[in-house]
Amino acid sequence: MFLTTESVRILDKAEELSQMILKSEVADQYRHSFYQLKQDEKAQAIIQKFMKTKERYEDVMRFGKYHPDYQQISKEMREVKRELDLNDHIAAFKKAERSLQTLLDEISVLIGRAVSEHIKVPTGNPFFDTVSSCGGGCGSGGGCGCKAS
Repeated sequence: MFLTTESVRILDKAEELSQMILKSEVADQYRHSFYQLKQDEKAQAIIQKFMKTKERYEDVMRFGKYHPDYQQISKEMREVKRELDLNDHIAAFKKAERSLQTLLDEISVLIGRAVSEHIKVPTGNPFFDTVSSCGGGCGSGGGCGCKAS
């Protein structure tokens, strides 16, 4: 790839932006909650229990309600999910993770819009996904005039 002076300046600005994000309060809260979560043995045990139950649940769900363990594993999955959601460190981490993701989504949308209103910025967040002027996104034949191939 041939780097021009302009490309180098853009990359430098991107590095500055990433450093600002890393030094932000939102990123600090994320790192702190991640550390707290990793130090909490009870939370780690719940996460491991959830992962094992989820694996069994996915196996059972391949057959759905026809599987003989469907009722039991569905109940276990709901119970372990509730236990996961009620743990303070897990809840704090999820909240910090959503906050950081929201910040990153907002930055992505701002950069995309600065380039063009027609830039589709994948954020994984339905609120931000609707900011494109394409009704339904490129390839859908939406309002921007793009058409499915």
